[in-house]
Order: sequence, then structure tokens, then C-alpha cells
Amino acid sequence: MPDQNGVSDLLYKSLAKPLLFKMDPEQAHHLIIGGLSGVGKVRPVPSGLRVMYGVRETPDLAVDMFGCHFPTPVGLAAGLDKNGQAVTGFSSIGFGFMEVGTVTPLAQSGNEQPRLFRLPPDEALVNRMGFNNLGAEAMAGELARLQERRIPVALNIGKNKTTPNEEAHLDYEKCIQALYNYADLFVVNISSPNTPDLRNLQHGNELKELLAAVMSEMNRQQTQHGGASKSVLVKIAPDVNDQELEYMVSTIAASGVSGIIATNTTISREGLSHQHAKETGGLSGKPLRERSTEIIRQVYRQTEGKLPIIGSGGIFTSEDAYEKIKAGASLVEIYTALIYEGPEVNRRIHAGLRELLRKDGYHHISEAVGAEHR
Repeated sequence: MPDQNGVSDLLYKSLAKPLLFKMDPEQAHHLIIGGLSGVGKVRPVPSGLRVMYGVRETPDLAVDMFGCHFPTPVGLAAGLDKNGQAVTGFSSIGFGFMEVGTVTPLAQSGNEQPRLFRLPPDEALVNRMGFNNLGAEAMAGELARLQERRIPVALNIGKNKTTPNEEAHLDYEKCIQALYNYADLFVVNISSPNTPDLRNLQHGNELKELLAAVMSEMNRQQTQHGGASKSVLVKIAPDVNDQELEYMVSTIAASGVSGIIATNTTISREGLSHQHAKETGGLSGKPLRERSTEIIRQVYRQTEGKLPIIGSGGIFTSEDAYEKIKAGASLVEIYTALIYEGPEVNRRIHAGLRELLRKDGYHHISEAVGAEHR
């Protein structure tokens, strides 16, 4: 007879996943967000979800960083909850933090459909959503209605498609102005492949000027509202050469931001054979694992471990997460694994990480961060 964890896993893989995978991917996505948004508003339901899928905080994996307390080191990457509608639901299924967004100042519909594709043999997704969201004011309204916040919420901010790069800083400033009171931390997204020219903001003087504008606005908001300053992280792309990465990291480190998220999705299709590999957009999932870990490794080495990293890309197991932690990540994020494995994945990663730490003689996750460099 399977235990409770096994039953909840069986429910997803035998019932929910086959039904969801028969649906159009974007329809399935809306169904999940709508469901988690709805259950978050019915008081007993989040407690039930925590019984089924919650992860108990343990001293060896809890992390204090960026002015926040992370009950577990595994978070949800941006892209699933684009409008902050399902924070209570996602907070109840074992995540230690979550990114919401990407949000832009004005609502936009994103790219034409279809724009989300599954690659089941590769356990991957391709998306070209294009920052579809309801805008910063709608996001503020959703977060203002939250009755409780159990985990840190990071707001992933971007620019509207029609905003030229030379005015991009204004869009990031508008997002900060509208959402400052509702974020635990901010993530500057300059690395999505689905907004024309956005990735150009990662390079040259544009990056330096953008981050200067972001930090200046953050300082203005902190002065106006008081309280402790809020951290800013920058999400970078995996599709850069060593020289580009070195310059990018140097510029980010000099800007005064608090950390880096490595990485966003990739435009590479190396080693893929599924028919959806030909679709344009960003690839997430298992094929991204090695490249994202290599980027983490290089960032940690260049910054000598002084600029905290959140590792994201291709994490499905505790071994995947631990590999990124030893390469230099202090926290990690999942996205595609939740789609393929279901919410039980958080418990499995948490339990596996505890075992891997014990095996290596570590008492706390911080001891393992960057271990391969020592």
C-alpha cells in the first residue's frame, strides 16, 4: 500500500498528467493557474494542499538571504504565475519562494498562439509567450488582496514589446513604482528570447545604464516608503559566450544589485529530435541542465562566490539541484519539472538534498555552496 506521498504522486501521474497532456499546453496552463487561484480563496483548501504536498521546514535547508527567509531552497521560476493570481496555491505545495511575472507596465497579449509546446521525450518545453500579462497595476491588485504570504515573492519585471530599448529603463522604473510595496525582492528580466531586442540589454553600455536606473528607482522607493532596502537580482541568458558572460557579470556586480539568476531559457536546440524542437522560442527543461550549471560555475568563479546565485534550468531531481549548489548556487528554481513530475517533486528534491548533505558531511546547505571550487 503506497504511503500518503506515494498516493499524491500517483494521483498526478496516473490521473491529472494524462488529462493535462491531452489538452493544448496553454489551456492546461490556464486551468492549473485558475485552479490554484481558486483554491487559494477557499480557506480550508490551502491547508489541505499543504498536507498533501507541503514541505516541512528543516534547519539544514532553510536559508536567510536577500533580506528574506526561505523555508526551503527550492523555488518556482517565473512564467507560470504571470499575474500573481496563484501565490497562495503555489505557497501551499512545497515551494520555498516563487517568482511571479514577467510583468510589464502595461497589459499586453503576448505573441500569437500557439506559443507553448511540449517535447515529452526530452522532458522539455518551448515557449514564445512574449510577456503576456495583465500589467503592473493588475499585479499590484492581486498581491494586495493576499491575506497571508507564507514564502518570499519575487517580482520579475520586464519591458513592453513596443517600448524601444533606449526607453526600456522607464518601463522597469514604472514596474518598481507600481509594485514596490508588494515585492519581497525584484528580478530584472533582460534575458527572455521572446521579446524583440530584449537580450541586447544584457550587453554594452545598455546594461550599465539600465541597472543604474533600476537601482536609483529602488533607492527612491526605499527612501519614500522606509523600511529595509529590497534586493534586486538580474536574470541572465545561457546563450552567451565566455567573453560576453564575463563582461555581463562584471557590470552586474558593479551595479550594486544583490544577485544573479542563472539562467533563463535557451534558444539552442542541440541534441533534440522532437518535432516541436523546430518551434522558435525559449527551451526549458532537462536539455538546459548542463549549460545552466556551467553558467553558474563561471559566475561563481568570476565573483569568487561574493555575488549570490539562484540556479535555474533543467532541475528535476535532488542530484540536479545539488550539482547546481556545489557549482555555486545558494538557491534553486524549478519550472518544467513541475509540469512533468507534479507537485510531489518538491518533497523528493527536499528529502534528497538532505540526504546528499548528510552523505558529504555538511550540516547546512550553505556549506555545500560552491563546494566544487574548493
